[in-house]
Amino acid sequence: MIELKDIQAAAKNIKGVAVRTPLIKLPLEDEVYAKPENLQKTNSFKFRGAYNFLSNLSAEERSKGLVADSSGNHAQGVACAAHLFGADAKIVIPENAPPIKVERTKAWGASVVRSPNASEDREAAAAVIVESDGRLLVPPFNHPWIMAGQGTAGLEIAEDLDNNVANIIICLGGGGLLSGISTAIRALAPQAQILGVEPAFAADGKASFESGEVQKWSAEQVTRTIADGARTQQLGDLTFEVIKARVDGIVAVSEEGITDAMRWFLQEAKLVVEPTGAMALAAYFAIKNNETEFQLKEGPTVVIISGGNIDPQVLSEAALS
Repeated sequence: MIELKDIQAAAKNIKGVAVRTPLIKLPLEDEVYAKPENLQKTNSFKFRGAYNFLSNLSAEERSKGLVADSSGNHAQGVACAAHLFGADAKIVIPENAPPIKVERTKAWGASVVRSPNASEDREAAAAVIVESDGRLLVPPFNHPWIMAGQGTAGLEIAEDLDNNVANIIICLGGGGLLSGISTAIRALAPQAQILGVEPAFAADGKASFESGEVQKWSAEQVTRTIADGARTQQLGDLTFEVIKARVDGIVAVSEEGITDAMRWFLQEAKLVVEPTGAMALAAYFAIKNNETEFQLKEGPTVVIISGGNIDPQVLSEAALS
């Protein structure tokens, strides 16, 4: 279990390198703020965890080279962090990843290896590279340094709202962001209702939370969602333990709800948000419309925008739909 002290240590590691993204008050009837990690370096929260991970390695360890497997945002985070540390990175990216995420990973100087879409195929490809090249693996979510790095966003939210958080809604893929932020918020704003959110088409985390055991969904199931960052097939064992202990529930949202939230961000807040990044707002709207089993507590609500790396065609379709 990571603790607040781990997140505070990570905050020191990333200070002056990662962007301290602001809270943006959204034009809604309730007091709702967005934490826009689409404005983060590499346009995603993933940079926080990647940079914290590399900060905890020695120069000798980094000199061996790095490898990661990712659908795109972790890939960019690791590629950028490696560039900043002067380390070589090789990234395994599935064939169905948005082209823009692949291009931007390469732009940071990383080499890219493509793999089939199933998580076990990506992980196997990365393991082969570790074995053959002697590189160090940078996990996408299931590691204390990654979780603590992502949790720095929660630390900033608590500071900006003087710990006065009533509800916080956080997107869920492998669980690194949700486990990290929930740790910070539960320690600093224990009154807050903490909710994760997944696409209904990839709701393995909700199934896991409700059953009390990690559930694995097939690649065919999870790839149905437009939210490519949430196509993970199961939670990590470490992230799941934190989520079980510190999260109040998981909301499942529809594809239509995700697209509507993307369009709302674009039209009403002038923010470009990728599908996974729009899930928290989609959950907020679903709760307000009594489409879920949850209710919001009275007071400030924060929705996390996890990223803004969106394929231009997907953005255009969302804007015009």
